[in-house]
Amino acid sequence: MVVEILSAVAVAGGAWVAASLRVVKQYERGLVFRFGRVRPAIRQPGLALLVPFADRLQKVNMQIVTMPIPAQDGITRDNVTVRVDAVVYFKVIDPVLAAVNVQDYRSAVGQVAQTSLRSIIGKSDLDDLLSNRERLNEGLELMIDSPALDWGIHIDRVEIKDVALPESMKRSMSRQAEAERERRARVISADGELQASYKLSQAAATMADTPAALQLRLLETVVQVSAEKNSTLVLPFPVELLRFLDANTPKKETPESNGQVS
Repeated sequence: MVVEILSAVAVAGGAWVAASLRVVKQYERGLVFRFGRVRPAIRQPGLALLVPFADRLQKVNMQIVTMPIPAQDGITRDNVTVRVDAVVYFKVIDPVLAAVNVQDYRSAVGQVAQTSLRSIIGKSDLDDLLSNRERLNEGLELMIDSPALDWGIHIDRVEIKDVALPESMKRSMSRQAEAERERRARVISADGELQASYKLSQAAATMADTPAALQLRLLETVVQVSAEKNSTLVLPFPVELLRFLDANTPKKETPESNGQVS
């Protein structure tokens, strides 16, 4: 009889211990609800002792959650239709607020993130979405973090992943980039012509003071042209040299100049 009583007490004690002990993992925190009211003491990782039939343990994950924001369609401030998606990183910093103040904090953060992303699209220009994402990420993080603080959630970071443009806009941007490259090429070519004109002007002034330099340059040009083995060689000849040869060439005397009459 005594043995049976002791066995029953041991079984009851074991059941009580099994119903009282819970394990809280390292990345979790435990909230104890006693008759529906949350206890102020948060259970840390390890074994948590509960009062059977009175306490209920709710575990809250404290790890950083990576949540993709579905792509949102919107119109930018400069009237361009775009499709933008992003990703938000957040974590629970107050498990009591996360469990009491909001029914499902993951869904709440997701809805706020989608609304904030659409708002950012409407307030930004297309150029900002494409090249100034750091500032937009910071603004988006502040917009999401403001209501999330009341839920015990901290937004770690928000990043815009991709900006999808219509095909017509892609073609327009391609033509714009091509025109910009063409403009730069023309400016560089014109700048080279301007610098070359300065050098040619200086060279012309030097050759004007030294006529022999002009002749040497002419001969050098002839040598360069002849080295290409062309069948036809066009050689410029100074007019002054022709006049000099004409003036110093003796003229033939005619019979009228000798006073002879036929």
